[in-house]
Amino acid sequence: MPRRSATMLAATLLLIAMLCASVLPAMKVPYSEMSPGPTYNTLGQQNGKPVISITGQRTYPTSGHLNMTTVQVTSADYQPSLVSAVIGWLRNDVAVVPHDNLYPDHQTEQEAEQQNAEEFASSQDSAKAAALRELGYKVGTDVIVGSVVAGSPSQGRLHAGDTVKAVDGTAVTAPEQVAKLVTRHRPGQPVVFTVVPNGKAASAARKVTVTTVKAPDGDRAMVGIQPGTKHTFPFSIDIGLQDVGGPSAGLMFSLGIVDKLKPSDITGGKFVAGTGTITDAGRVGPIGGISMKTIAARNAGAQYFLTPAENCAEAARDTPAGLTLVKVETLHGALEALDAIRTGDTAALPSCSR
Repeated sequence: MPRRSATMLAATLLLIAMLCASVLPAMKVPYSEMSPGPTYNTLGQQNGKPVISITGQRTYPTSGHLNMTTVQVTSADYQPSLVSAVIGWLRNDVAVVPHDNLYPDHQTEQEAEQQNAEEFASSQDSAKAAALRELGYKVGTDVIVGSVVAGSPSQGRLHAGDTVKAVDGTAVTAPEQVAKLVTRHRPGQPVVFTVVPNGKAASAARKVTVTTVKAPDGDRAMVGIQPGTKHTFPFSIDIGLQDVGGPSAGLMFSLGIVDKLKPSDITGGKFVAGTGTITDAGRVGPIGGISMKTIAARNAGAQYFLTPAENCAEAARDTPAGLTLVKVETLHGALEALDAIRTGDTAALPSCSR
């Protein structure tokens, strides 16, 4: 190749390299990042207060750890550069995922936080119900205001979490009754709700009048609430964690409640962590960010990790050294696994495989 041509080629390649060096770090890509978050011992304390407090029923001493795990995520307006995303993909303690996985439908950070807070509250309710039913306690159900539509007649008058005792004097025992009683009215007519404000005793029940409006999808009357249910318990159980969201701590909350209410120490002093949603009936469901949670658990000192069955294959692909994955499908199964861990009979523990 002639010297002049070689010089021009070298100069061109150098120019391209310089352009890449200047452009790529600034090029933004539509991804978000997850990393291991803090863990919390459901048997311990946070900010000087028990994570789980039970009043009105005898509790027993506990030892060891039953740690719930969390994942830290980047904010909704964060957009990494292409170089940052590639670095994240190469690290095992960072998960780079499409932005819409964490913030679907252009969800704002505030909207995501609100959704996570609601899911966290719901998971606590289910965790309490599952734990008490596992122990043989009776669990009841109340109809509540699940949510209030912004700008509706109910805004400022009814609030999410209020217990609905009656509509126009008719007692309600199921969410669907509320809509039936409201739609007996014509738009513009008042409806009288008997409610117990969220967090208040039954003696605080009061009547609230809401004027109906026409529903946007027809001529029926509406007040702008979504009824739901919450459980009633024979004694008080308070979960005192702040700044944590989402439904994935349900299993570990249930286990913490069971441990405090059982005379036997279900961990035997072992360090166990885990994750998983929980239903009222004690079924364990999958969660997101499992690989980040196993890292968080091991970093905290956990030896065993209770893993939802549907997350097992993913978790088994890159398990931190020194951490044993235990597959769980139900609260009862998790308790059986803890019994094996406590007694040292771990050979038959249900394991995770790829």
